[in-house]
Amino acid sequence: MAGSEDEDDYMSMAIAEPTQPLAETSIQRVARKKREAALKAQVKSKAEKAADEVAAREAALATPLLDTSNKGFKMMAKLGFKHGDTLGADKGGRAEPIQVVLKEDRGGIGLDTEKKRKFREQVNHEAKRVKADEVEYRERVRLEREEIKREGQIWNAQRVAEELTSKAKEASGPLLEPKVTMPTPKTAGQPLSSINVLWRGLVRQRLESDGEKRMRHSLKSVRSRLPTYEDPDLDREDLLALGRDEKAGVFEEEVEEEFEGEDPELDDFNALPSEQRLERLVIYLRQEHHYCFWCKYQYSDEEAMGDCPGITEDDHD
Repeated sequence: MAGSEDEDDYMSMAIAEPTQPLAETSIQRVARKKREAALKAQVKSKAEKAADEVAAREAALATPLLDTSNKGFKMMAKLGFKHGDTLGADKGGRAEPIQVVLKEDRGGIGLDTEKKRKFREQVNHEAKRVKADEVEYRERVRLEREEIKREGQIWNAQRVAEELTSKAKEASGPLLEPKVTMPTPKTAGQPLSSINVLWRGLVRQRLESDGEKRMRHSLKSVRSRLPTYEDPDLDREDLLALGRDEKAGVFEEEVEEEFEGEDPELDDFNALPSEQRLERLVIYLRQEHHYCFWCKYQYSDEEAMGDCPGITEDDHD
């Protein structure tokens, strides 16, 4: 046991570094001088020279100007300037010299500042334009939706006005003969110019649509039978449905002729803004039929209409 303890532990031995560097041999010295000579003899490229110049300039500019070893600072110190003081009697003056800013282009003095100003103005203008476009788009979409909504309300108001007016005429007029249900418009035989302009466009649109349907039905019927064939069992309603009634044909011709003519009154009404057209319809329903378009209710008389909140949609919210 004693012999093993006296043995040296080479794994944990501390090997001291040499205190003095080894002397350079002659071979190493010759190799070093060759390397230095090769570096000195090497001609630097323009890019390398420019990089060296930039590095030297940056190092010089990074050197503090208010150094005690600086000749300029020594001259200022003789005049009473102390390190950390500001120039002039005002304590808010400049404490550091103006930094040198090198111009590497051929632009005149102040050109870069003008370019920066124009660039900032352009960026601000573009940001405002984008924001204005977003606001304008949202406003345009909102107005389009409101316009579509009002056009639907106008159509409903025209339909109600036509229906109430028709019922009022039927209630006031004498019933001379039994009413025959026929597939003709409720305004058949009545010229469009005599219909109130408030819902004349609705009637005209319906007549045009019905005329096209009857024409298509008539063409289909003609293909399925001989032109000279007359069925004695068909009454006037059947003939009218088949497009073979003489009176119906006269009515269609009259409607077509009236459609071809101009209607300045209807054109002027349709040219009005949707708000005005809807307002005129609402006022007509209230004055003539005591009907509130927003309440969807027909009052008994004008006095009873006092319970209505108002004539606008906002009054009924």
